[in-house]
Amino acid sequence: MTDFALLPAVEIETGPSPDATVIFLHGLGDDGYGWSDVVPALGLPSTMRVRFLFPHAPEMAVTINGGYVMPAWYDLLDNDFNARADLSGVRTSRVHVDHLIARERKRGIAHQRIVLGGFSQGGAIALYAGLRHPVRLAGLISLSAYVIDPSSLPAEAAQANCDVPIFMAHGSEDDVVLYHWGEASRLLLERDGWSVAWHRYPMGHGAIAEEIAAMGRFIEQVLPP
Repeated sequence: MTDFALLPAVEIETGPSPDATVIFLHGLGDDGYGWSDVVPALGLPSTMRVRFLFPHAPEMAVTINGGYVMPAWYDLLDNDFNARADLSGVRTSRVHVDHLIARERKRGIAHQRIVLGGFSQGGAIALYAGLRHPVRLAGLISLSAYVIDPSSLPAEAAQANCDVPIFMAHGSEDDVVLYHWGEASRLLLERDGWSVAWHRYPMGHGAIAEEIAAMGRFIEQVLPP
């Protein structure tokens, strides 16, 4: 693995000596604090001992925003589903995610007890990195996001995660990451053999309580006692 510095992250534990980890990546221009208050809203049982990590993305110039420097997981080149993401930056973020997963395993968390998720850009990286991760993960969560570089996925997907559970949710009124991008991503994942728990909500580019509660049920399902 490339020698990258471990990304700083907000860390929240729901109980002593956690036996599972959820790594959740924020969206463009946000930071780990932006999603760190979601934990109570998930409605997880009090008996679950989960470590939540909300890492902060590096700052970089974002082309689609006039080169403005902001926290981002990759550069956005164009407002187009197929030519949107800077793949070099995407691969760099994948390495960052792999390092976070490796650190959790060193802390005693089994790889089958690690969930990787995110919102918007973060959700796209969660899918990209998680589907290619060489050891089995518990599940993937993608909120208001899409599959990056779908043509490469059949060749690059890891056998270990060829049937990893996936939770996807999208707002039908989303005008940032368009709803049909998310729906097309879900369909191509299903075409290639993944089972996707798909949720559509009457909202824009954001999150609502019903969606967060559904995500909590998914986490509870893939991280049984």
